[in-house]
Amino acid sequence: MDKHNKLITMSEAVSRFVDDGSSVAIEGFTAFICFAAGHEIIRQRKQNLTLIRMTPDLIYDQMIAAGVAAKMVFSYLGNPGVGSLYAIRRAVEKGIPRPLALEEYSHFGMVGRYIAGASNLPFFPLRSYSGSDMPQANPLIKFVDSPYGDGEIAVVPPINPDVAFLHAQRADANGNTQLWGLLGMQKEVAFAAKKVIVVVEEIVDEDVIRRDPNRTLIPGLIVDAVVHEPYGAHPSYVQGYYDRDNAFYLDWGERSQEPEATDAWLQEWVYSVPDRAAYLAKLGQERLDSLAPGEMMADGVNYGRYA
Repeated sequence: MDKHNKLITMSEAVSRFVDDGSSVAIEGFTAFICFAAGHEIIRQRKQNLTLIRMTPDLIYDQMIAAGVAAKMVFSYLGNPGVGSLYAIRRAVEKGIPRPLALEEYSHFGMVGRYIAGASNLPFFPLRSYSGSDMPQANPLIKFVDSPYGDGEIAVVPPINPDVAFLHAQRADANGNTQLWGLLGMQKEVAFAAKKVIVVVEEIVDEDVIRRDPNRTLIPGLIVDAVVHEPYGAHPSYVQGYYDRDNAFYLDWGERSQEPEATDAWLQEWVYSVPDRAAYLAKLGQERLDSLAPGEMMADGVNYGRYA
């Protein structure tokens, strides 16, 4: 790959960077959730993955329903605003379509793990587990004596996913990636992961990136590949590009309650469409137009010029 042009297709990214048995993080806190990556992983029938995410919602429910995962490392899980994730429940409670191991943390516990992984730290300390039952459920949450004499403090280990798929508004061909809106832990995950795939709505020239450097959360030097995938985060949202498709979340909440209906959904929306372009064509332009976010423009700033 030309080091100055890291553009590849989503199919190539999954084939090249996601091995059976690897640990995969598809992050994004409510927004920027790369469903396109999850669907391609399903389509390529990857196996025995460890799925890592702060807030597993529909995308991991769909991946687990497809049987790609053996384990999930997470904090809160649920279908936002709707209810349970039925495929994950079936996997945990009944082993359908295969058993699923769980490793659970609080939100801040997962934040700490990502920060420790990004910073090459042996652990991350936090006080919020005092009085919690979670350490009893997760032996990796440990307590140590503070070296400053103020008692015990909980620690969590670093996490370094084998590969992370991170969605954003735009990047240049070298992977310098800009985000704005609800950022979540995209930057920390990028620095923690061993391989980083950024998936963007737009590919822009390097001079666009240079004109607004403070928006560059993920520098190209840590990016392994760039995928141009408009609407790649649907049905979640991308600030300024499209809104959340609430009807999609409601539909999954209803259709995922039984294995047969879940399998039919996967066949219709994943296996039977060869790529994201076909997915969008099936969704229809009218549906996409209904998600238009409108405009609320940010003010420009003067960075000045060097002599």
